[in-house]
Amino acid sequence: MLAALARKLKLTLHPPIVPSLVLRDSRRLRYFAFFYLYVMQGIPGGFAATAIYNYLIAQGLSARAVGSFAATVGFPWVVQFVWGPLIDKYQYSVIGHRKQWVVLTQLVACLASLSLLLVHDPVRQLSLLGAVFFVHSVFASIQDASVDAIAIDYVPEAERGRVNALMRAGALLGGAVGGAGLSNILHHGGFRAAVLTQSLLLLAFTVLTFFIKLERTDRLLPRLRWGSQRPAPAPTATAAPAEEDPSLGWLFRELWRGITERHSLRAFLIILLGYMVASLFGNAFNFHLIHSLGWSDTFMSTLQGTWVTGLMLVVLLVGGPLVDRLGAARLQRAVLLGLAVFLLGFNFLTPFWKTPAVGLSGYVFICLADPLISLAAMPLLMSYCRPRIEGSQFTTYMALVNLCTVAASYLNGWLLLVTSASVIGLVCGGLMLLLAVAAYRQRLAARQALAA
Repeated sequence: MLAALARKLKLTLHPPIVPSLVLRDSRRLRYFAFFYLYVMQGIPGGFAATAIYNYLIAQGLSARAVGSFAATVGFPWVVQFVWGPLIDKYQYSVIGHRKQWVVLTQLVACLASLSLLLVHDPVRQLSLLGAVFFVHSVFASIQDASVDAIAIDYVPEAERGRVNALMRAGALLGGAVGGAGLSNILHHGGFRAAVLTQSLLLLAFTVLTFFIKLERTDRLLPRLRWGSQRPAPAPTATAAPAEEDPSLGWLFRELWRGITERHSLRAFLIILLGYMVASLFGNAFNFHLIHSLGWSDTFMSTLQGTWVTGLMLVVLLVGGPLVDRLGAARLQRAVLLGLAVFLLGFNFLTPFWKTPAVGLSGYVFICLADPLISLAAMPLLMSYCRPRIEGSQFTTYMALVNLCTVAASYLNGWLLLVTSASVIGLVCGGLMLLLAVAAYRQRLAARQALAA
C-alpha cells in the first residue's frame, strides 16, 4: 500500500538505514569485531595475570607459589596447537565459517567464569582458584584459535597490520579492565563482586557475537539436524580454496611441513625467544617492585590498566599503519635492538631503582615490550602460514609463544631464589642483542637468496 501511494505521489521509498553486520562486507565491522573479541579475551587474562597475580604477591605468597599459579592458568594456551586442526577439520556451519566454535566457547567460558564463585578465599583456596582458571583458559584458548583462523580467512592482506594492531590493542584494553578495573572491585567490593562483574561483561560480548554474520548468507541459528554444512567461503585474495572436512592426518602433515620449513623456522625462533626474554625480565622486575621495594599491588594494577595501557594503545594504533608502510621485518629488527639497549642500560642502574622516577620509567618501558614485539611479529607469522592450514599453523605459533611466556613465569619463580632481578635483566639484555643480530643476518640471507 505504501509503495503504491509513493508511486502515485512520485516519491521514492528507501529502506531503513541499518548498519551492516556482515564481516565480509564491512571493513569497519572487521576492525570493530576483532578489536572487541580480543577485549573479551583480555578481561579474564587481566583478572588472573594482573589483579589476582599482584593480589597473591601482596598477601605474602612466595614467588614459587605465585609462579606456579600463573603457569597453571597459562598452560591451556601452551597446548593451543591441538585446537587448530580440530577447528579446521570441523569448520563448516550454517551460522558462519568457524563461528560455531567462537559462540560455543564463549558461552562455556561464561559458565567457567561463574564457577569462580566457588572460591571464597583466593589465598587459602589457591589450588581451586588455579583449577577453575585453568578450565576457563581451556575454552578461552579454543575461542582465540577460532578468532585467529577467522581473521586470516576474512581480513585482506592490506589490512593485516592495522587489524593485528587493533587485536593487540583490544587484548590490552581487556587486560586493563580485568587488571585495573577488577583489581579495584576486588579490593573494595570483594572477590565475589569482581567475578560477577567479569561474568556479566563476558555474557554481553557473547550476545554481540551471536548477531554478527561472517557472510551475508549465514544464519543466526543452526539447523536442528545433524550433518548440516554450508560451502566454504569463496576464494579471496586472503583465503585459498579450502577442502571440505579434510582428514586430520593431512592437516597435521601439512602443519608439520609449514612449521619446520627452514626459513620460517629460523624467523619464528627469533620471535619466540624475543617474547620469552622480555617476559622473563618483566616478571622478575614486577616481583621485585612489590616484594623488595614495597610497591602496592593495587597501585601497580591500576597504573598498568590506565596510563600504561593508554600508552600501549597509542603505540599500537600508530604502529599498525607503520607496519604496513615500512614492513614488519624492518620494524622487528629495530624493536629487538631497542629492547636490548634498554635492558642493558636499565640494569646497570640497579641502585637507582628505588628512586620513583627511575622505577616507574623502567616499569612502563618493560610493559611496552610485548606490544612492540607483537606489532612486527603477528604480520610476519601470518605471512609464514601455508594455504588451507592458516588457522592451524597460526594457532601453533601462538601456542608456542604462550609456552615461552608461561615457562618464563615458572622459571622466574625459581631464578629469584638464587639470583636478583638485575642479574636476570642483564642476561636478558645480552640475549636480546643476540636476537637483533640474528634477525639482521636472517634478512641478509633472504636478500642473498633472492639475488641468486
